[in-house]
Amino acid sequence: MQHHYVKIKSINNVTHDVLQIVTEKPLQYIFTPGQATEISINKNGWKEERRPFTFTGLPNNDYLEFTIKTYPSHQSVTNQLLQLKKDDELILHDVFGAINYKDEGVFIAGGAGVTPFISIFRHLQSKNEIGNNKLIFANKTKADIIHEEEFKKLLGNNFINILSDEKVNGYANGQITEDFIKANSDGINKIFYLCGPPPMMDAIEKQLANLQVSEKLIIKEAF
Repeated sequence: MQHHYVKIKSINNVTHDVLQIVTEKPLQYIFTPGQATEISINKNGWKEERRPFTFTGLPNNDYLEFTIKTYPSHQSVTNQLLQLKKDDELILHDVFGAINYKDEGVFIAGGAGVTPFISIFRHLQSKNEIGNNKLIFANKTKADIIHEEEFKKLLGNNFINILSDEKVNGYANGQITEDFIKANSDGINKIFYLCGPPPMMDAIEKQLANLQVSEKLIIKEAF
C-alpha cells in the first residue's frame, strides 16, 4: 500500500462547516472523477487515523482538491483539519471508489455526499458534456448547500434542492420521496447516481425499487 506526504497549498471555508483543502499532487498519482482516497494528518497521534475523502478537483490539475465536511464537536480527524494551515502535511493513501460516470442520468446527494459529484460535473463541464444531467441535492438548511452558485451555473434548472429543516422560497421542503424523484427525473429509465448517509441511501434505493428502476441502473457510494 502506497502513501504520499503532501503539503497543504491552501485551506478555506466553502460553507460554515465545510473546508476546501488544496494540496500538492504526487507524481503519477491518478484518479478518476468520483473517486476518493484515505487521508491522515502528519502529526503525532494522527498519522494512523485515516478517513476517506473525495477528490473534488480535476484529474489533470497539477494539484489535488478535497471538499470536506467538518464536525467541530467531535474529537476526530475533521476537527484536527480545522486546526491546519498552509504548509502543514497530509498523508494520502490508495485511490478507491465505486462511483464513476457512465452516461446521462439523475444524481441524488445528501449533504457531503455530493462531493464525488463535484469532480464529475466539473469534468463534464471541461469537455462541454454536461448535457441533461440532473442533481437532486438534499440538505437540512440553505446554509448547508455546498457550492450552490457553481452548481446553478453548471446545471441551471437541472439543479434541484430540497431542504428538510427550513422553508425557503424557491426550494422544495421535506424529504426525498418517490413522487419527488419521479417529478424531477424525466422518467425512470435512466442511470441514478446515489451518495449520502446510509439511512438516506437505503430509503432512496427502496423508492427506486418501487419505481421499478433496475438495479443495473443504480451507481452508489455510501458516504
